[in-house]
Amino acid sequence: MAITISPKILRPDRKGPRSGQRKRVAVMLAAVAGLALAGIGGPRLVAQIEGDRGIPPLANSEDIQVNGIDVDVTAKTGAEARLEGWKQAEKLAWKKLGGPDMPVESIDAMVASIVVEREQVGAHRYVARLGVIFDKTKSSQFVGKDGGGIPRSAPMLVIPVLYSGGVRQVFEVRGPWQRAWAEFQAAASPVDYVRPIGSGGESLVLTAGQTGRRSRLWWSTVLGQFDAADVVIPVARLERQWPGGPIKGTFTARYGLDNKFLGSFTLTASNEQELPAMLGKAVERVDGLYRDALVQGMLKPDPTLNSSRVALDRAFGELRNAMMPKEEQGPVAAAPTAGPTLAPEDVSGTPVENVSVQFATPDAAAVDAALAAVRGVPGVQGAATVSLAIGGTSVMRVSVSGGADRIANALRAQGWKVSGSGSTLKISR
Repeated sequence: MAITISPKILRPDRKGPRSGQRKRVAVMLAAVAGLALAGIGGPRLVAQIEGDRGIPPLANSEDIQVNGIDVDVTAKTGAEARLEGWKQAEKLAWKKLGGPDMPVESIDAMVASIVVEREQVGAHRYVARLGVIFDKTKSSQFVGKDGGGIPRSAPMLVIPVLYSGGVRQVFEVRGPWQRAWAEFQAAASPVDYVRPIGSGGESLVLTAGQTGRRSRLWWSTVLGQFDAADVVIPVARLERQWPGGPIKGTFTARYGLDNKFLGSFTLTASNEQELPAMLGKAVERVDGLYRDALVQGMLKPDPTLNSSRVALDRAFGELRNAMMPKEEQGPVAAAPTAGPTLAPEDVSGTPVENVSVQFATPDAAAVDAALAAVRGVPGVQGAATVSLAIGGTSVMRVSVSGGADRIANALRAQGWKVSGSGSTLKISR
């Protein structure tokens, strides 16, 4: 694990603390609260989200970071050797960046911090692999690190999928592939990566199975929780030849709601100790594939993400209009009067209330059907899920003119079974 040691104060993230972080926490807490109120799976849900599952990004700033600097220095004492090793690492990192020849003191003045990847301190010797982070404000006049003039992409949610030992995972446990992405210096890339931590309810929402979903409404809800416009899916498959032996890694760059293929390559680590270094190189190469896709105009938000919501709502509305007259075909004179009773003018003067609607969701299609049905009720101004539980009961929050009675009556007319009272309803087919 890399440890950042710095006598200086690092600047905050280039965008400050993400506003989406508070939003994600609120959404996850609302999901847990919704399930707890429904009396469903409370202890089991806590068991699934407790514990340390993800790794937060270690360096998430615009500063310039150079990793993998090896030093081997001897001195009178171990402390002096360590200090000399740090200075040597700063000089080597500056040279690796292509900076001009400068005194060590001038280079040190531009260093924001030292990242210790691993180190051994002896009585007179210091052996370590270090990383050096340069302050961009001070060093940018000498070295360029602006992505080569490529404009930055829209925010892309990162779901790092790891296949190892016949099991695929994302945030279920702390894995080496997610750690490699957490330690990646993302600010140096023109791709705007949104890297989740994996704590709390994030481990329930962002799973390896999520990458296979095609529902735009489902993806819209997930991406909205992380303030992302689309998704990138870096996949790593590790194959151990024998215990303690070489490890072959196959890495694939995928992107988009349809899990499109961009490119693939293989790397090999001689043993477990070399695995972190191999994964670090793999992250840089995968980032290169995403950079190339950005240049080619492929890495952009899916246009069907928002249009599909409108199309689905329109399709469900047409289907409902086609079916409703058949149910009310008894009185002939009732058909002309059905339109005026549902006119917007009838509910414009009534106050808007918030209603919590619980609905069974055996699969993603059930989520889409329930949302479309509720949004089609006259007087509904907004409906969004606050808790998603495939195979269980999900919860949506609805803003409606006329309160819960209007929703209940309209859904019963569509064939839904409605129960509950007050501001809480439960619907099912």
